[in-house]
Amino acid sequence: MSRSSSSAAAAAAAIHSSKRPSLLGPILIFNMLMATRFTLSRSFQFQPLCLRRPSSFPLPYPKHLQKSRPCPLWSASFPVCIHRLRKSTSPSSPSLKVRALSATSTVFESPKMSTVEDNPLLKDFYFPPFDAVEAKHVRPGIRALLKTLESELNELERTLEPSWPKLVEPLEKIVDRLGMVWGIVNHLKSVKDNPELRSAIEEVQPEKVEFDLKLGQSKPIYNAFKTIRESSDWEVLSDARKRIVESQIKEAVLSGVALEDDKREQFNKIQQELAKLSQKFEENVLDATKKFEKLITDKKEIEGLPATALGLASQTAVSKGHENATAENGPWVITLDAPSFMSVMQHARNRALREEVYRAYVTRASSGDLNNTAIIDQILKLRLEKAKLLGYNNYAEVSMATKMATVDKAEELLEKLRTASWNASVQDMEDLKHFCKTQGALEANNLNHWDINFWSERLRESKYEINEEELRPYFSLPKVMDGLFNLAKMIFGIDIESADGLAPVWNNDVRFYHVKDSSGSPLAYFYFDPYSRPSEKRGGAWMDEVVSRSRVLSRDGTSARLPVAHMVCNQMPPVGDKPSLMTFREVETVFHEFGHALQHMLTKQDEGLVAGIRGIEWDAVELPSQFMENWCYHRDTLMGIAKHYETGESLPEDIYLKLLAARTYRAGSLSLRQLRFATVDLELHTKYVPGGSESIFDVDQRVSKTTQVIPPLPEDRFLCSFSHIFAGGYAAGYYSYKWAEVLSADAFSAFEDAGLNDEKAVKETGHKFRETILAFGGGKAPLEVFVEFRGREPSPEALLRHNGLLPVTATA
Repeated sequence: MSRSSSSAAAAAAAIHSSKRPSLLGPILIFNMLMATRFTLSRSFQFQPLCLRRPSSFPLPYPKHLQKSRPCPLWSASFPVCIHRLRKSTSPSSPSLKVRALSATSTVFESPKMSTVEDNPLLKDFYFPPFDAVEAKHVRPGIRALLKTLESELNELERTLEPSWPKLVEPLEKIVDRLGMVWGIVNHLKSVKDNPELRSAIEEVQPEKVEFDLKLGQSKPIYNAFKTIRESSDWEVLSDARKRIVESQIKEAVLSGVALEDDKREQFNKIQQELAKLSQKFEENVLDATKKFEKLITDKKEIEGLPATALGLASQTAVSKGHENATAENGPWVITLDAPSFMSVMQHARNRALREEVYRAYVTRASSGDLNNTAIIDQILKLRLEKAKLLGYNNYAEVSMATKMATVDKAEELLEKLRTASWNASVQDMEDLKHFCKTQGALEANNLNHWDINFWSERLRESKYEINEEELRPYFSLPKVMDGLFNLAKMIFGIDIESADGLAPVWNNDVRFYHVKDSSGSPLAYFYFDPYSRPSEKRGGAWMDEVVSRSRVLSRDGTSARLPVAHMVCNQMPPVGDKPSLMTFREVETVFHEFGHALQHMLTKQDEGLVAGIRGIEWDAVELPSQFMENWCYHRDTLMGIAKHYETGESLPEDIYLKLLAARTYRAGSLSLRQLRFATVDLELHTKYVPGGSESIFDVDQRVSKTTQVIPPLPEDRFLCSFSHIFAGGYAAGYYSYKWAEVLSADAFSAFEDAGLNDEKAVKETGHKFRETILAFGGGKAPLEVFVEFRGREPSPEALLRHNGLLPVTATA
């Protein structure tokens, strides 16, 4: 619904008015993991990419602005969605000069130039004008912005003093304004892609990266930060401010500030080229995914697909010009979009169809004009050159310079987990072969990749009497969201209310929410874009910041500007008169994304450069997201959301117990799959020699010999769509999902220790979690924050127990 200008003004005002650490006890953790399986609970082996990576910024961007957080490859990649609601968006009134999203008046007031005076990127606004920004605004808007910011940077360098007000505060304003406007543009590219927008971004990106480099390589700023660190005032700085200073110095070095002129020029050329290559990689993956379409007219060919999948396939057919397509009579169009792809892999009885779709999926972006092979080679070559220029042996060392782990510790963890998981995975395969034989499957003795998901699902149904498709009616999106918000209220003492119409949105299906504390005081806002739109929206699921909490960027400079986030998913949309019905894995995914959003929105850190998700070491940032997933197995939480969308009937108790029992199904196989991705990532960024005798695909095949019971197809080219490491922030960092699992499981065990059925104890523990893990942001070292919450360093015992890897002690 529409909101009045006064409502918008109130919201805008609210935005401004709220007020190398040691490793995780590595010897203890690694020794305990040595003989165990360490894995997440996912019930199928092959899942498509689930991405929430830093799309708003190319790889050369400073770490504190590489902010969006991708789901790992195991994650259910088609998260939650909602009923289609008609919403209007009301742009901010130009007569009201509320700058909710700006640092100062200059950047969003229209420059006095006829070419940009009506540009929405440069106008005052309360929330980003997502509904008004078009491709035609990008070139003039970004160029005008960069001109303004360059002038401000020059002024900062000319007048700066090594003090907080004269150095850090003006720097934060520059960084924030650039990040916000560039974030708007790149966000639209991720959710509303079109050739004109791509072209505009491609044209201005070199200019934007050039400014990034000038900012990151500013010697006056670098020297001023070093002066602060060496001054007598250092000891009186807060932990957060010390972290900012140390981070800025390290980031400047990693940005090439200490290089001589010729080497710095070479470094800058590498950064420019990496930005272009990463963008092209991402575009090729999106285009290759969209390119595959299989029209089916004979229903026998898609026998086994559930009604939801048939409905989606017929809707897709309608969008492709088959106006009379229906779920019952077709025709149907199968795509490589996650909901369609996974339905075929898990449920299609037609083995030939499964094979065709599987082969298309694992060879995406590996041929013709969309071939990413040469792009990968060049990315790896340039990253190695960059590492050498900076004085490192390989790019993995560069990556680890801003993480908790080291290369050796990450490799040690992965190898111990691989050893622990191998026998379990072999047993998983033997169990699957035996089951296939009992079912009379002709392929029982020759199971291939396109058979694994299908027969795994059948075995899961047989063993636990659970059919995920039959469970969908119990997990309608409205109920799931209500339950999630109720859980957040109980644990963290917050209220979440719909605020549709308060902020402009980029699609009519996008929802907008307002987060308040128990007293009604505003805390944050967030967007939620739920549905898959293959023609314009990249796949996966991700959370990103829109606005960060900041004292400096508030209007009065004493309170704090409120944070705004967005959660973007690729859920199957409603079909006919049915709401969006979710699988249990999809429920887990939305809890995961919401965990990330909570850390951004509930921060109490007023230093904008380390508020929320900013400044947190990459291998610790998954703690809140994976923590939230655990609540999906909590009985009261699950029963609160699992209501039949038609009858209101609760999920039967026996089904809940079966879901709980199935939590560790095929744990070894799922662990090995993750370890393949993490290991090949490190291999490519440590030992691989670009242009050498071993190709990137040789590396993957070699790694797979010890991480896959069934080796990949010879033509497998999954690396060509591995966007986490070639178009995101996870280069030499995919291991971090495993690293963070120890933290998240142990954090949840604090609630178990307190008593999950003791509401008072849960609230008390939740308050402590909010005041530590969610409050500190990047202002304190992750291990210190964890110890403050848990009272000790992390232990893997909770994770092993959650995955059924510890012996059960009998009780009287």
